[in-house]
Amino acid sequence: MNRKVIIIIIAIMTMTTVNSQTLTERQKGLAACACLMAQGDLERLEPAVRTALDHGVTINELKEAFSQLYAYTGFPRSLNALGVLNKVLENRLPSWQEGKPWTRPEVWDDAAKALQQGTEVQTQLSGRPFDYNFCPQDDYYLKAHLFGDIFAGDQLTAADREIVTVAALSGLEGVAPQLAAHKRGAVNMGNSQDTVDELCAWLCQEGYTLSTVWPIGDPNTAFAQYFIGNSYLAILNDKGLCNVTFEPGCRNNWHVHHGAVQVLICVAGRGWYQEWGKEPVELKPGVTIAVPEGVKHWHGAARDSWMQHLTYHADVQPGNSNEWLEPVTDEDYPNN
Repeated sequence: MNRKVIIIIIAIMTMTTVNSQTLTERQKGLAACACLMAQGDLERLEPAVRTALDHGVTINELKEAFSQLYAYTGFPRSLNALGVLNKVLENRLPSWQEGKPWTRPEVWDDAAKALQQGTEVQTQLSGRPFDYNFCPQDDYYLKAHLFGDIFAGDQLTAADREIVTVAALSGLEGVAPQLAAHKRGAVNMGNSQDTVDELCAWLCQEGYTLSTVWPIGDPNTAFAQYFIGNSYLAILNDKGLCNVTFEPGCRNNWHVHHGAVQVLICVAGRGWYQEWGKEPVELKPGVTIAVPEGVKHWHGAARDSWMQHLTYHADVQPGNSNEWLEPVTDEDYPNN
C-alpha cells in the first residue's frame, strides 16, 4: 500500500468524533431547524421540526426563530419555514408545547427606545461598541431593527438566539466573516466556548453542514447513471485515492469489485454501507470498511445527511473490473 495512503488512514483513525457534552437536545432541535431553514431544504426541515417539538422546543420558540432568521436568510425562506411549521401542526401531538404567549414588544412603539436597546445588545454581542460608519443605513438597521425590534422578543433567550444564528450561518455559503463574528458573539451572549465549538462540529457530524477539510471535487457525471442523487468526485493522487461526496439521500447501485478489495474511509457526515444479505453498517467519521473482492454491496449518504468517504483499491489483480447492478430500492435503504 502507498505510504501516503497509510499516513492518511492513521490520521483518520485517530480522529475523535463529537461526544455531546454541553448541547442539550432542545438546542440541537433549534440548531437543526435553523440550519435547514437557511438552506431552504424544506424536505429535511419538516422531520427536523417534529424532532425539535418532541425534544422540548415550543411552537412559539420556532416561530420566533424562523422570524428572526429573515434578517439573515431573507423573507422567502423565513415564510417557507413558517409554512412547514404550520403544516406539521396540522397533525399536532398532545406532547408538543405552545410555549409562553406571544406579546408585542414595547419598543415596537418607540423607535428611539428600540435604537437604544439594540445598540446595547449589539455592544454586548460584539464585545465593544460597533458603528458601521461606512454605511449609516445598515448601521441603523442593525441597531434599531435586528438587535432592537427583533431581539426584543421574549420567546428565546439571547443565548438561544445566537445558537439559532450560528446554526443558520453555518448552513450558508459566502458568510464566513459573519459566522466568525457570531461564534464569538454566541459566547458573549451566554453560551460557553465549548458549546459553540460542539454546535459547529455536531452540525457537520450529523450532516446538516459539510464543513470538511476534504475537497468535494466535481460532479460525478461519469458514474451518475449508477447513482441515485448527486455525488461529487475528487481525485487526490495518481495512486487511485479519491474522495467521494454524497448529498443527503444519495447512494450508488449495488455493485461488485472483481479482482480487487475496495477500502472505504468515512471522513465527514453520516451514511450507510451494506453487503448483500447483511444488515447495513452505519458510516461515521473514522469508520473504515474493507469490501471483500467479489461481494455485492452499496454505500451512500443517510437520508438526512451529507457524507464523504475516501476510497482506493488494494490487492489489485490483473484484469480487475467493476460490475454495476440494480439500484438500491427505498425498501432496502435505511430510513434514518
